[in-house]
Amino acid sequence: MSQNRFSTILEKGLFASRWLLAPLYVGLAIALVLVLWRFGEAFIKLAASMVSGEDHGFVLELLALLDLVLLANLILIVIFAGYENFVSKIDAAKENVDRPHWMGTIDFSGLKLKLIGSLVAISVIELLKDFIHLGEDPSAKIGDGTIWRIVIHLVFMLSGLTFAVMDFVASKIAPHGEAATP
Repeated sequence: MSQNRFSTILEKGLFASRWLLAPLYVGLAIALVLVLWRFGEAFIKLAASMVSGEDHGFVLELLALLDLVLLANLILIVIFAGYENFVSKIDAAKENVDRPHWMGTIDFSGLKLKLIGSLVAISVIELLKDFIHLGEDPSAKIGDGTIWRIVIHLVFMLSGLTFAVMDFVASKIAPHGEAATP
């Protein structure tokens, strides 16, 4: 077998290996069903507390719903953008009027920024839950868990800012170190 033929077979095999990611995206779609289940449970709990007149935990329960929605959005972004960037175009959605406008336009860099943005939003909701709990209980103090959530939130924010700056700099520099033309 010639080296050129071996190289061609190897490259075709490597290119086909992208399909190994497809089951992972199916797994994420199934996880989305589980998030929907958890949302249903949390919604029923919220509705029950409203019917019984318990307003104590309403905001916290509502924030838990928002948390789950953000998580579901994050999963969907990863499924669509990841599949289209790394496996194959989703032709079934090409002419569909319900196709999200961003679908097919998010590259790996944009995916990173959307992921970190979603993580920052989720972490801020978790912090808000902690602060609401502190406001409701006069004897409560900021514990280690809250301090760690603050640290994690700041790390997420710093990471997001770093990614954004790196992407901005990379967009202004041509591949060979020359200034990019606008």
